[in-house]
Amino acid sequence: MPTRNRRRRLAAWLLSAALVVPALVATPQARAAAPIRLRVMTFNIEYGGTVVDFAKIVAAARRAHADVIGFEESYGRLPRLARALGWDYLDGRTDVVSRFPLVDAPGADGRYTLVQLAPGAVAAVANDHLPSGPYGPRHILDGETRRQALRTERRVRVPVIRSILTDLEPVVAAGIPTFLVGDFNTPSAHDWTRSMVGERPQIRFAMRWPVSRLVERAGFVDSYRAVFPDPLAHPGLTWPADRPRSPDSWNPRRDAPEDRIDYVYAAGPVTPIDSEIVGERGHPGVDVGVHPWGSDHRAVVSTFDVTQVAPPVLVSPGSRLVDVGSDLPVTYHAPGNPGERVVVVPRGGDPTTDALASQATPSGAPIDGTLTFPTDTFTPGGYDTVLVGAADAELARASFWTKAPGSGPVVDTTMWKVAPGHAITVLWHAAPGFRFDWVGIFPRGGDPAHDAYYGWAYTAATVDGRVRLDRDQLHPWPLPKGRYTVALAIDDSYRGLASADFVVG
Repeated sequence: MPTRNRRRRLAAWLLSAALVVPALVATPQARAAAPIRLRVMTFNIEYGGTVVDFAKIVAAARRAHADVIGFEESYGRLPRLARALGWDYLDGRTDVVSRFPLVDAPGADGRYTLVQLAPGAVAAVANDHLPSGPYGPRHILDGETRRQALRTERRVRVPVIRSILTDLEPVVAAGIPTFLVGDFNTPSAHDWTRSMVGERPQIRFAMRWPVSRLVERAGFVDSYRAVFPDPLAHPGLTWPADRPRSPDSWNPRRDAPEDRIDYVYAAGPVTPIDSEIVGERGHPGVDVGVHPWGSDHRAVVSTFDVTQVAPPVLVSPGSRLVDVGSDLPVTYHAPGNPGERVVVVPRGGDPTTDALASQATPSGAPIDGTLTFPTDTFTPGGYDTVLVGAADAELARASFWTKAPGSGPVVDTTMWKVAPGHAITVLWHAAPGFRFDWVGIFPRGGDPAHDAYYGWAYTAATVDGRVRLDRDQLHPWPLPKGRYTVALAIDDSYRGLASADFVVG
């Protein structure tokens, strides 16, 4: 629900609406094998899962017996969560961890990830956190009308969900099983019906909450309501959870209106089998209990039968950032024609003239596999893996970066001294690449954990990149003459990773 970074998240999602997703084409044939049983979970762990007890977050994930989990508010703790669960696979751009291998889809750019359910069979998972405020049920409880609430939804959350659905449209159209999970911070139209008026204090009228309607019009099914269609018998409430109140953190108001705002949606060749609420042990409506509960949200875990569908042609490095000298596994799905190979080139390089390493893939039927590339001879920087077909045709491409062993992220400005009134260009190298990594400008010596910033920007989940900060991000503008620090922080948290000093003058 509410986070300290709601301004950053809303701005980033609104900017993402300008992104264009290239067409995604799955291998046409669906496998004849039996469906795969899959448990998919969404879990907002609240400020990185440390408000109550991180161990209770892990216990909840374990007791849910999930196969794939989309975490919200992970705050850079995704690797710790994966290690605690004993899982090898995580994607910091989507905050997804999995028992199954995760691979990049061509053109996804971190907006969703592919889960390799079996050799030659994948599903797509998108994990999203819509803006937390203004929160509709609270404002309706305080007297807002239906028209006012709808106007807010259309202004705040509808642009965000439209952007997300646009990203997922080619995936669903390709016939790939697709899951959209997350904390949507808005109720479902299924729960605010005429028959539900008066059942909870804020349900003063029936309401066609637009986010839920748009998601379902895009072909997705609300898995909890598919299994439990009666909102009176099974309300499925997910917020606020009755966790212990914290003296050191934000706490929900005691009169906070309860509602179902966390969802596991599914589209494509999938069938919902079951859905459970994970939360406080002994609480009404909770199916899987943990005590004490560790978040202001309850989690949802849904079970599906998933038809096995072959992935698109792809190539995917096992990691986006590796130490020089480490082996790099590269997963591929290739047509299986003679002469196909995976080539490593400098970023943007031509695989026919700039190859640094090359390995052939087997020919025959469409093939899935993994090749291992040593990086001993590479220098720190950016590279592309390229799947090459017959007549040197490029079939797929994906990027990775290398860094010196033991080195950490670096952040800096392009100029040590910036003239007053000029934009400040911030660059970073070897960043974690999590979805909400960000850079900020502080007074000299400032630390994100303790000090207020003059302005900030997301890194767009990039490992290496740059951003220009000017009057649109920095306040006051122009920055007064003086000494400043630029800092890089991890995943919407206030944990600084690197900093550098500069001067305006």
